[in-house]
Amino acid sequence: MLDKTIPYAEIWMYLPQNIPITEPSLPEGFHFEFYQPGDELDWATIETAVLEFEKESQAVDYFKKKFSPYSTELKQRMLFVVTSSGEKVGTCTAWWKEVPNGTRYPLVHWVAVKPGYQGKGLARAMMNYTLILLNKLESTSPAYLHTQTWSHVAIRFYQQLGFVLSDKNLDGSPNPDYLKTIEILEKINAT
Repeated sequence: MLDKTIPYAEIWMYLPQNIPITEPSLPEGFHFEFYQPGDELDWATIETAVLEFEKESQAVDYFKKKFSPYSTELKQRMLFVVTSSGEKVGTCTAWWKEVPNGTRYPLVHWVAVKPGYQGKGLARAMMNYTLILLNKLESTSPAYLHTQTWSHVAIRFYQQLGFVLSDKNLDGSPNPDYLKTIEILEKINAT
């Protein structure tokens, strides 16, 4: 869940290509499913639950604009963790980002687990599955993800997986928030 009590700063992280990826393993009572039409409502519920959006309608609008044009891709890239009762409680997407010069980068996108299900290993399993997918679908460079200081707990988790903070934006330009991000994270880690 986002911690909006601290200053906001954006940061890119990347996973060097030589980092081994563990096979995904979900706890008993959970399984993976790929996106199917209609799952945008579940995606919106999950992302709103972690405070990425104020209202589910905003999340649905975002989904329609950014993801819906790629319905075929979604079926092999957008992952959900589902309970044995059928509730979708986590999501992560093996996406891509194209920069102005036309270079396309593998991107771990919109990682989220509903608050009542956090701390059970679901995010780790989703991330591992997503990284395996990216290796198959977008293996041109290290995997990247975009995050912010409000996700400082997730940043520590990503670092445990081998992700490294970058002082550059994905297009190679300097990230003006890099030093601010480092300062904020150091203060949080010192407390």
